[in-house]
Amino acid sequence: MKTSRLLLVSLLAASPVFALKPPGAHTVARAEVVFLEPEKFTDVRDSQMGDYKRTTYLDQIRDHLLGQAKYHVPDGHTLKVTFTDVDMAGDFEPWRGPRFDDIRIVKDLYPPTLKLTFRLTDAAGNVVKEGVRELRDLAFMMKITMGFRDDPVRHEKALVDDWLRADFPRVRKG
Repeated sequence: MKTSRLLLVSLLAASPVFALKPPGAHTVARAEVVFLEPEKFTDVRDSQMGDYKRTTYLDQIRDHLLGQAKYHVPDGHTLKVTFTDVDMAGDFEPWRGPRFDDIRIVKDLYPPTLKLTFRLTDAAGNVVKEGVRELRDLAFMMKITMGFRDDPVRHEKALVDDWLRADFPRVRKG
């Protein structure tokens, strides 16, 4: 029995489907994300007294933007995005009592807002497009987001998706 398992593992390892790619093969960085002075952001907390360092919210927004960039940024181009402020959907309502300190109340009154600057450059470093955007969706509660209901940054990810679709047409399927 051990021999057959060993044979199976060695065959799978030799298969070209499972072959390891050399470092850097087919990996083109299409986007860079910077959070400028995140300690001054309006709201990126996971509790009333929390701060941005205790959460992974900024990491999740960054990872989402980097993942979506492959669909909107052409090969050889680089999109550099600098977030200057983040105000997450919802807010903490301390008047509800101490048991609500870590519960973000999401309602229309507290729309998500992302402020950013961006620069799209081609392979030669020439600026193709740049600008400043303040992304806000006052009807965010009416949208059906593709993320999970328990994703704490689903509304911010939807803002990023809307912005990418508006400013950068889809370049390829993937």
